[in-house]
Amino acid sequence: MTEPTHDEPHGGALGSRLNWLRAAVLGANDGIVSTAGLVVGVAGATDSRSALLTAGLAGLLAGSMSMAAGEYVSVSTQRDSEMAALAVEKRELREQPEAELRELTDLLQARGLSRDVAREAAEQLTERDALRAHASVELGINPDELTNPWYAAGASFLAFTVGALLPLLAIVLPPAAWRLGVTVLSVLAALVLTGWSSARLGAARPGRAVLRNAAGGALAMAVTYAAGTLLGAVGV
Repeated sequence: MTEPTHDEPHGGALGSRLNWLRAAVLGANDGIVSTAGLVVGVAGATDSRSALLTAGLAGLLAGSMSMAAGEYVSVSTQRDSEMAALAVEKRELREQPEAELRELTDLLQARGLSRDVAREAAEQLTERDALRAHASVELGINPDELTNPWYAAGASFLAFTVGALLPLLAIVLPPAAWRLGVTVLSVLAALVLTGWSSARLGAARPGRAVLRNAAGGALAMAVTYAAGTLLGAVGV
């Protein structure tokens, strides 16, 4: 018999990478849909390349900055909460170590260990690194892998920008007669890809995700194009 191999990654590092990949895919998806809706709406009102470029660039910059700022604030709040929880845990370990040892024992026992084994494991974990043990078992936090708001903001900015560039280039580069068709087809193809990618990263069937993604993007473009056409017709 051959020994089983375990080449696939395990643990929190894989989950962390998958979360970053999902965030990147969703950020790019937001950039595609929001910028496509904007430039297609403007295209309904005018065929001026400069107007389309201005609107598209404004949407790209506003959206990417908004995404980055929102992610920075969100992750900063999460990091502050994690650091505050670790500070409380560190103080409790210093002031009441025996009570913390019993608490860790109870938590390990609740996970299926016998009382004696849970006590022995808690003692060994405490001797090795008490704070790390409590952070992991009690709080679900890795002290060495706290979320970084700057990384999150940069990733969101980059993902949104990459997604937004597709509809922007698709609307300004082709001849006027082809702009709308090229943009719609390019956007739908990109949304099929991001829908499939997000589904695969979440271990879900891609069919529904692709359909929802493409339908949502198509609806957004249809609504904004209709609004732009109406405004252009009345001379607004």
